[in-house]
Amino acid sequence: MLGSTALWEQYKRYHCTMLEQRIEQHFIDSADLKYQAAQALSKPIAAAVSAVLASVTSGGKVLACGNGGSAADAQHFAAEFVGRFERERPELGAIALTTDSSILTAIANDYSYEQIFAKQVRALGQSGDVLLAITTSGSSPNVLAAIEAAHERDMTVVALTGKGGGKMSQALRETDVHICVPHDRTARIQEVHLLAIHCICDGVDTQLLGDQEGKE
Repeated sequence: MLGSTALWEQYKRYHCTMLEQRIEQHFIDSADLKYQAAQALSKPIAAAVSAVLASVTSGGKVLACGNGGSAADAQHFAAEFVGRFERERPELGAIALTTDSSILTAIANDYSYEQIFAKQVRALGQSGDVLLAITTSGSSPNVLAAIEAAHERDMTVVALTGKGGGKMSQALRETDVHICVPHDRTARIQEVHLLAIHCICDGVDTQLLGDQEGKE
């Protein structure tokens, strides 16, 4: 009969193996989705590159918004644009609408949380700018309101969604770009969103600087 120490060690080995298998499955599922989505998403991502490039080379900018993990993606995109992606190049205009706590809390308190991005778009957006609207569900009310505000400003919208696109599918115009990840799990959608953001950054750099391998 096994003692308590031996049982505990056996328990740990079993659950460690199960945990490792679960982690490996996350990698496999993520890789499978990216492989399956590559062909379907390459065309809208290329269209997003064209829209963003047309804006920034004409003196425009990208306003990016989203909630939670999508807020982090918006900030990630702005950092890559204002700083750099993989190669040195002139700075490109991008603003994450998720970062100013005073603006966000004032609008949420005085108006509603639904307006936290829309009012910034109306204040900062101009004709020819691009709104990068990120929502895994496609139905975040404040992101949908930002799209409406962007259309009022004659801006192009590049939308990153999943789960069939949600309400975003009805909110977008023919001149907008919809990158909809064909999956229902938020974590997997966000992983592809980040890849799409990197593809947009790389595509813009390639158009501006020529085709060469990126460097750390």
